[in-house]
Amino acid sequence: MVMVGSKESGNEATWSNVETSEAKEGGGLMTVNGKAREEKTVNGFHTVTDEDDFDPSAPPPFKIAEIRAAIPKHCWVKDPLRSLSYVIRDILVVFGLAAAAVRFDNWVVWPFYWIAQGTMFWALFVLGHDCGHGSFSDNPKLNNVFGHLLHSFILVPYHGWRISHRTHHQNHGHVENDESWVPLSEKLYKTLHVSTKFLRFKVPFPLFAYPFYLWSRSPGKKGSHFNPNSGLFLPSERRYVLTSTMCWCIMIALLLCASIVVGPVQLLKVYGVPYLVFVMWLDIVTYLHHHGHEQKLPWYRGKEWSYLRGGLTTVDRDYGWFNNIHHDIGTHVIHHLFPQIPHYHLIEATEAAKLVLGKYYREPKKSGPFPFHLFRYLVRSIRQDHFVSDIGDIVFYQTDAKLSGFSPSKMD
Repeated sequence: MVMVGSKESGNEATWSNVETSEAKEGGGLMTVNGKAREEKTVNGFHTVTDEDDFDPSAPPPFKIAEIRAAIPKHCWVKDPLRSLSYVIRDILVVFGLAAAAVRFDNWVVWPFYWIAQGTMFWALFVLGHDCGHGSFSDNPKLNNVFGHLLHSFILVPYHGWRISHRTHHQNHGHVENDESWVPLSEKLYKTLHVSTKFLRFKVPFPLFAYPFYLWSRSPGKKGSHFNPNSGLFLPSERRYVLTSTMCWCIMIALLLCASIVVGPVQLLKVYGVPYLVFVMWLDIVTYLHHHGHEQKLPWYRGKEWSYLRGGLTTVDRDYGWFNNIHHDIGTHVIHHLFPQIPHYHLIEATEAAKLVLGKYYREPKKSGPFPFHLFRYLVRSIRQDHFVSDIGDIVFYQTDAKLSGFSPSKMD
């Protein structure tokens, strides 16, 4: 794999603007980085086909309004009854799994329970995530009630996380302003203690990062999702954060009471281990939606960043049998561009948007029943995606060969 520099780094790679010939009915020619491409119009929407290598950092020849127009109108409609049906389904499965595990209380059964229940905790998180985006329903009160119920149950401060996640969506793909799995600048990376680097870039430690992120965010960023006075939040948002922190504390109190009633070991088996599996799911999925593609994807700064270009750096993933269980969270590109679309319309919306996106949409590798293939992408990315250059408005991940234990020139 070749490491590519930013346009201001002095490396051979350059990032020129798109030059398009005069618009013609049915399409035209354009050049990106001096390479010819063909621009076509399909059903009134621009598509791009490459005659040579595709440069994902090149400004797209379409606008976000064209993507929006390609998506069927009914995909934007939110059905609260349908959303509630998913909540009821998932809650019934959660309590059914717990009842079955306690009933059998067998060490052959417990590991299967932990994986299944942790996966269902993750499904509950995704529904709460939809509440936070407002894609659950058009009723903010309904969204907030169920968002608190779902997220508090799995120890997530609903409003605190909702607000920081909104920041992530508004600044996706921006080196400094993004919020989730943000790339470290080279200068910041060099200041990290070796133990911090080890915990962040050595599997399996990054898979348990989420609780620490909630408490103290990412390296180089200050604040807590539980503190209403954190710089994460505006003064007008503090009362919402305080409400969510109180709900989180109530859940902690309920768990402490449960440990007194059933014993700490039983609580660990029924709730604690599934919670860790849920955290692993969350970290794996959210990481792979922004990292680990076969082709290095750009991060932006300054004038090169736009909402559209940042959103196009996200990656869809196929999770096999788990797609339906965790509510098609793998259809991430369109979700990032249009978070108001309900999860049950994302697949259809994505198919419609492909006509516009062309090569800017990266088709996910098809999964078997279990998405074991994703671990290869995960491990490879964690081993080699360490920091980005301090300069340049278009940058790509670089590798600390000492940390990885091998030379970047040997990467395949």
